[in-house]
Order: sequence, then C-alpha cells, then structure tokens
Amino acid sequence: MDTVTHGIAGALIAKAAFRGQDMLGAKPVNRERIITWSLMLGAIFPDSDVFRDFFSRNDLLILTWHRSITHSLVCLPIFAVVLAALTRWFVRWRQWDAPSFLVLIVVYAVGILSHILLDLVTSFGTMVWSPLKWSRPAWDLIFIIDFTLTVILLVPQIVAWAYAKEEGLPRRALGSWIVFAAGAVGVAALGMSVGAPISMRAILAVVVILAAVFLLPGVRQWGLQVRYASWNLAGLLIALGYIGAAAYAHHAALQGVDKFSSSLHLDVQSRGALPFPPSLWHWDGLVLTPHGVYELRMDLGGGSTEVQAASASPDADSSWSYRFYPDAAPNPYIEAAKRLPEVRTVLWFARFPVTRFHKEGADAIVEISDLRFPQMRPDRPASFTYRVRLAADQTVLSQGWVRPR
Repeated sequence: MDTVTHGIAGALIAKAAFRGQDMLGAKPVNRERIITWSLMLGAIFPDSDVFRDFFSRNDLLILTWHRSITHSLVCLPIFAVVLAALTRWFVRWRQWDAPSFLVLIVVYAVGILSHILLDLVTSFGTMVWSPLKWSRPAWDLIFIIDFTLTVILLVPQIVAWAYAKEEGLPRRALGSWIVFAAGAVGVAALGMSVGAPISMRAILAVVVILAAVFLLPGVRQWGLQVRYASWNLAGLLIALGYIGAAAYAHHAALQGVDKFSSSLHLDVQSRGALPFPPSLWHWDGLVLTPHGVYELRMDLGGGSTEVQAASASPDADSSWSYRFYPDAAPNPYIEAAKRLPEVRTVLWFARFPVTRFHKEGADAIVEISDLRFPQMRPDRPASFTYRVRLAADQTVLSQGWVRPR
C-alpha cells in the first residue's frame, strides 16, 4: 500500500477509535490531536526503511530490505516503545498536554499494525516474521495503489470536518465535493495513461455518490447532529467492508483460476489470483508450470478483459482468454546468469518468474520477469524485470533492473 494511504488510515483509526481530533485544529495542541498525529506517524513509520536507499547503490534493497524489519510483527513492540518515548519527550519539551506513556505505546502499536496489515493485503509480500523468518506472506486482496480504498478512508474525515459546525457549512461541503469530483476525473485520466481505463459511467457514478455523501447531510442540517467520531467510525467500518468484499472477490477469482487449470490439465506448481486495477471486478490469474506461466485476465462483472491467447489447446475451454509466457530453453548463458547472487535474490523474491533469452550481436541477454506485477501497457516492459548481459565467454557485461523508457 502507498505511504499516503497508510497515513490517512492511521488518522481515521485515531479519530474513530481513540477520540482523536483533526491534526491541524485550533491551538493549543491537546492530547486528542497528539493521539491523531501519533497514530498517523505510527502508520507511516514502517515505510521509513526506504531512506536506506539514499545511502546505498544496491538496486536489490527493494527486495531484501523493504517491508522487512520495520514491517515485522516481532519488532513491533520495540518500535512502539521507542516512538512513544520520543513523542513523550517532545511534547514535554513543548509543554503540551500529552497522553500517558502507556497510551502512546498502544497508539503507536495500533498504527504500525495497521500498516503491516494493509501491506499484507497486497501482492508485494511483507516479511512480518523478520528477523526470525524471511518469508514474504501476501494475501493478494488489494492492488498496491487502490484509489477507491484511499477515498473510503479519507472522505469520512473530510465530511466530519465539514459538518463539525454550522458556520461556513455550505462552503465547506460544496468545496469538498468539487475537489473530490475533480480528483475522480484526474484518477480516470491517470488510469487511462497507465493502461487501466475507467469507464465514463463509473466516473459519473463516483461523482454522484460523492455528491450524496457531501451534500445530503446538509439537508435540514442533519449532518450537524452526527458526532465527529461517528463519521469516522462509519468510514472505518466501510473500509473494512471493502476489504471483506475484496476477500470474497479474490476467492471467486481463485476458483476461476482453478477451473482454468483443470480445463487445460496443467501441472500446477503455484497459482494465484491477484488484484488488477481499476476495480474489485478485475483479477489477474497466474499459474506457474514447469515450462512457464499462464496468465488469465478475469472480469468478475461479466465483461471481457481480452488477452490474446499465445497458444491454444484443443482441450481448452474456448470461453477462456489467456496468454502463456514460456520459459526459454536451458542453455549455458541462462545457467551462468542464475548462478549470480543477484539473480538468485531475484528468483527468491519472484512468485511467478519467467526466463527469456535472446542474442544481441555476440552478446547474450537473459531476462527474468516476475509476472506477479502485471504489464499494464504492451509498449512498456513488465515491472520487476532483471536483465543480465553476457559476453560470448559468459563474462557478465552488465546487470540490473530494466527501466521503463
């Protein structure tokens, strides 16, 4: 999950469950605002591991370091105590009315835990048991960047702010709706540019829903009667419901993958159903076999997500639209590349690896891609593709990630 969404989730939890207040409220700073700030900071703290990239040229830290120690359930209590102690020192120095040390520990623990859980529901993998165990559990429920979930987490907080008092209510409610409606159009444009288009009907539906959420509570000003914490609690419950719906959709998509595998009588080594933007209806089914990876794009809404079949089988169900990514035939260059420590690390990380091979003049090119990360546009290389260039005598000329052009 992206760091911004983690912070928004932390602030929502603080307001819904710990009586937190808006972080930028009126002075003086009180304990309710400090609780919100602390839980938000706790929710983004695990991503502080990215700062190590500034002091290293190791391109593989994204695999070996990110989502490890700072995302660990084992280390969570230590980080919560340290962050609580630092916060306690800071608020005393500023002479603010602060929560107790114990309360701060709980707040930071909840914030860090929310981050770990929201990362677990994605497909990247999170080393939650490090340093005891370096496995990368992944629940494959939510795409790494999910604007729908972000909006669900953010909108209740804005509604609670807009309906906190009568003065200036129409301006706050109408202005908030306009900003979010414009944001929906912007997200649609972004989705189009990266190969995840959103239909005009869906955009209009989102704009209408946002209008209802922001403007209907202004009818007879009944929204003023709703408690601040109640708006945020409603948002938290809706977010949990959204994740629950994703879990149900994932189960249905996984059943589709199993049906597909059975129809082709595949020798399944590993399979998965991964979220595919822009909605809960779209899923990317992947099946790892001894000879390559099958990809099945699914639309649970009944529509069609076309993937041209690269191979066909007379036994296959003609209703399936899929693509097969074959592994390159073994050769000395591939074997030499796979002996490299960096390539071994890439293969350790990859859940659905595909090896490709070609020659460029006298040079041999070996590429390993993890199809867990979908190729959104055909004119761009797949994400997480590692390339090794070898000379005719198998000497490594260069290696590293393939960068988008």
